[in-house]
Amino acid sequence: MVVYKMRYWFTSDQHFGHKNIIEYCERPFKTLEEMDSTITKKHNQRVKEGDIVFCLGDFCFKGGKQGSQFKAQDYLKNLNGQTIFIKGNHDSTNKTKSIIKSAHIQFGGLDINLVHNPQDFNPSFKLNLCGHVHNAWKSKAIKKHKTVLINVGVDVHDFQPINIQEILDIYNLTKKWK
Repeated sequence: MVVYKMRYWFTSDQHFGHKNIIEYCERPFKTLEEMDSTITKKHNQRVKEGDIVFCLGDFCFKGGKQGSQFKAQDYLKNLNGQTIFIKGNHDSTNKTKSIIKSAHIQFGGLDINLVHNPQDFNPSFKLNLCGHVHNAWKSKAIKKHKTVLINVGVDVHDFQPINIQEILDIYNLTKKWK
């Protein structure tokens, strides 16, 4: 008998259904359908049915000239795992229904703060995970507060979620104090 251990994943800023994000972030896709399909496929290659995925905002884009008519549930039904949403700045119309602005988790003895916008980081945590900045940067050390901000957005992680070990590896490479 195979025993499956639940895993935790972190991601942000997929922008499913957002055509113009391809140009805005110079994503390597020719069409919206190609982008949505690739992000879905890469997600499912890593995330299994019993896993938990923390999405730190901007899951999908609905309506208007640059957004599809699909809602969050339409995308979620094609993704493995159970998703916990942190509200992003584009999540008011997409029906993710998240009321969570930030969350604090403890993993491997490390307290971690989860937010969408890096400006909302909590300096009392050594590690803050965020999204919002797309391909602007992957991680930043804030020496004044001895904290690290890690962007878990798909634009800097090959369009797929990352796990806690990958986060800890980035954290250890980024912190500049001992």
